[in-house]
Amino acid sequence: MKVAACDDDGSVRIVERDVPSPARGELLLRLRWCGLCGTDLFKLNNKLPAAGTVLGHEIVGEVVERGEGVVAFNLGDRVLSPHHVACGVCRLCRRGASTKCAAFLENLLEPGGFSEFVLVRARAVRAATWRVPDHITDAAASFLEPAACVLRGIDRAKLTEEPGAVVIMGAGSMGLLHLLVLQSLMPEWKVIVCDPIRERLEFARGLGAITCDSDPVKLRNIVDRLTDCLGADAVFDTVGGSGPLRTGVSALRPGGTAVLFAHGAEAEPAGFELNPFFKGEQRVVGSYSGGLDEQRRIADLIFRGKLDASPLVTDFMPLARINAAVKLTREHKALKILLGPEVW
Repeated sequence: MKVAACDDDGSVRIVERDVPSPARGELLLRLRWCGLCGTDLFKLNNKLPAAGTVLGHEIVGEVVERGEGVVAFNLGDRVLSPHHVACGVCRLCRRGASTKCAAFLENLLEPGGFSEFVLVRARAVRAATWRVPDHITDAAASFLEPAACVLRGIDRAKLTEEPGAVVIMGAGSMGLLHLLVLQSLMPEWKVIVCDPIRERLEFARGLGAITCDSDPVKLRNIVDRLTDCLGADAVFDTVGGSGPLRTGVSALRPGGTAVLFAHGAEAEPAGFELNPFFKGEQRVVGSYSGGLDEQRRIADLIFRGKLDASPLVTDFMPLARINAAVKLTREHKALKILLGPEVW
């Protein structure tokens, strides 16, 4: 089979590998599509993967072989399966930190999503693999894993039942996915999306967002107008770094929450003034990945047609063009790219 394997220089190349055989409890999938994720891009930009690593985890696949004991899925089923599944019983899982569970860190997709065939390990088959209903497109289904990550951050913001306003820093694919998930869960809330790129703001407005460039004064004026000077209940930073965080915090209401959803630079300080933050009883929380609970809830939203993020897909490309896909994403010329093996 053909796979897109990382090189030491941050590039990717197509190589041949043997097709894996599923052991007891495992599934072998033929890849239909795999989303190019911001985490994939971060790893490539920083040359983090060891040579030979196969990235990719936002997969939609078709069952082509079942390991012994698998009876819940049939050959030909379209399925979704995440790469991380927590144990559910350790001390971290019991305390609500399932995405920091040691078992969660294990990659359960072999060799990775950017591969013609993908082996799904037994724990993922047993606990976190979903059959895709016929009426749901591959593109809509492919957002289950990233939308679960978004949902975890929204939960951690602890928004009130009374409708208010939130700010999303960044109108890339993950920022706009925040918009769509928020709209599906809390349609009465006001959502302001900030980004310096005009075309992305136009796209966000088309999805129903209120928009602003990254100027903190303009943002605060918009938030004050929408909230009668109360401030935003939450800010979701999907960009990363001290600059977007500082801008977002400036728009928070007393008691509001800033959710860090994106990577920052190594050893970069937060960079905002502490005293107003302390006196305002505000919070900064990190949100990393999505656990089983979030995955189940997002699967329900997608399969019932309440969440369709397929408009965020700007390109469908063969895996053979993965370096071109990475370049388009780096240059902000694409939002979400789905990669598949249809043309090699």
